[in-house]
Amino acid sequence: MQTYLLSQQFNTGSLAENSTVCPANATICNGTSCVLPEDNFNETLSIILSAVLTIMLALVMFSMGCNVELKKFWGHIKRPWGIFVGFLCQFGIMPLTAFLLSLVFNVLPIQAVVVLIMGCCPGGTASNVIAYWVDGDMDLSISMTTCSTLLAMGMMPLCLFVYTKMWTDSNAIVLPYDSIGISLVALVIPVSFGMYVNHRWPSKAKIILKIGSIVGAILIVLIAVVGGILYKGSWTISPQLWIIGTIFPAAGYSLGFFLARVAGLSWHRCRTVSLETGMQNTQLCSTIVQLSFTPEQLELMFTFPLIYSIFQLFFALLILGGYRVYRRYRVKTKTDVEKTEDKEDSKSTSSHAKVNGGFVSNETK
Repeated sequence: MQTYLLSQQFNTGSLAENSTVCPANATICNGTSCVLPEDNFNETLSIILSAVLTIMLALVMFSMGCNVELKKFWGHIKRPWGIFVGFLCQFGIMPLTAFLLSLVFNVLPIQAVVVLIMGCCPGGTASNVIAYWVDGDMDLSISMTTCSTLLAMGMMPLCLFVYTKMWTDSNAIVLPYDSIGISLVALVIPVSFGMYVNHRWPSKAKIILKIGSIVGAILIVLIAVVGGILYKGSWTISPQLWIIGTIFPAAGYSLGFFLARVAGLSWHRCRTVSLETGMQNTQLCSTIVQLSFTPEQLELMFTFPLIYSIFQLFFALLILGGYRVYRRYRVKTKTDVEKTEDKEDSKSTSSHAKVNGGFVSNETK
């Protein structure tokens, strides 16, 4: 059992009562010092929550698959223009943006590396949930997430090799291929079952989709809250990382949307590419950071993935809120115009009927 030394100061009057002052779980008590067992509460809680969140995530991705049609999904694979645009955003724009932000804010080398790791990560599954709520192309969203996770096995080492040479040896960064593989399996299998349900039982798939979308929204917020609780002692990092963590996801959303529009994609696909670009797999970034650096180095930048995840969620909710307001206004305006046109048509029809002795042709009915 690992132990650590907890020093407790006692006044001279309490030394004689040392046995009563020491905590009940102390293994050794000598003078003014007690040896206590290591507190594994956070570690245990993290394991339990990880298991629960993994199960919930699989259920959410199953429900998202219920909105994917096999023909449309296969169409994106056969004509992968949208996927190619997403690929350029994911492994072109994001690593370059991370590199430029690190240079502009002149962060420490170890901090620049973690920013670059975040920029090189594939898209996260939360983007699929938000894409559903903003009426995005779910077939494109799922295919982009799947392809970016698969391509990350080759593109992440390449991007890190190119961009981290001026700060550190890229060989010092450990890429957890097993975690990437698990993420891919956890994405593909539930989505495949969802697509099958949608093919066989479309009416039931719609019900599952509505429930899953609500659970997915709750899950995204829950992950951010849990991360804040588990790592509440790691928030003391440099202001530059706070600023980068704020700007980076906003830049990803904006540049992804702009490039998709320049590439000629439709508006709902532009929204999809934007979300897939800005929302990164922060869990994978945290895993890479923990495997690659010492505890002393982790103190300088361990919380950055959590900061990024909070602000990527914040901006995603802003996008969702803005889109919902726009859609409500647009639908209302469109409805008012249609009603006005109907009234004008009815007036012209009635006046036409009076002129023609009350006869109304079948074409005007």
